[in-house]
Amino acid sequence: MKITGARTEPFSAMRRRALAQAGAQIRSSAPIDSAEFLGITAVEMTPAVTAAVQNLLTEIDELRGEVGRLKGRLAEAENLADRDALTPLLNRRALMRELARIRTFAQRYGSPASLVYFDLDDLKGVNDRLGHAAGDAALKAVAERLLTHVRDSDIVGRMGGDEFAVILVQADQATAEAKAASLARAIEAEPVKFGEWSAPLHISWGAREITQEAEPEALVAQADAAMYAKKRERRAS
Repeated sequence: MKITGARTEPFSAMRRRALAQAGAQIRSSAPIDSAEFLGITAVEMTPAVTAAVQNLLTEIDELRGEVGRLKGRLAEAENLADRDALTPLLNRRALMRELARIRTFAQRYGSPASLVYFDLDDLKGVNDRLGHAAGDAALKAVAERLLTHVRDSDIVGRMGGDEFAVILVQADQATAEAKAASLARAIEAEPVKFGEWSAPLHISWGAREITQEAEPEALVAQADAAMYAKKRERRAS
């Protein structure tokens, strides 16, 4: 990111140049942060030198403010880069990064964790019948219900389209399956409303415990496969 008006001249050189222009004698042996401020004696602190010092201090304050604003913009950009464009969830890129981090933590400390993959059934039908705004309302409802029913330590993301993922910490395979079933019930408990339209939500899910044998992409593929297996079972029943 480019900073408009950024200075390339070292501050020490800028300081000496400005003071020299004001008529100050700078002792080269004095350190920059010595007790005798900027290496100038009381005799040399003429009005012109005092003004030059004040100008330098003002420029330092401005530089500090500029750096602070830049850090704020960078933090905001990083946050936006991690967020899904439609919902308050992490996007796929950010969730995959978190999945890799949790996998490393689980390997190092032997702490169980699991990945649950969710799919909102018949989103295409909603989009075709009622338009994408209604489909977006359904996706937002799923995201909000997932966030409402997980712990602060769990991680929720939208993988794209009608697919979501939840990383459950301190959860082995059995715990993850029980929690996934509970989350599915919470999502399906109430219909989603959009204007005068109201329709039930149906969700499919698959769970996979996070192990050191599987890389993050493989874990996602395995949880996705488990989700589709349950979807087929649901359609067959």
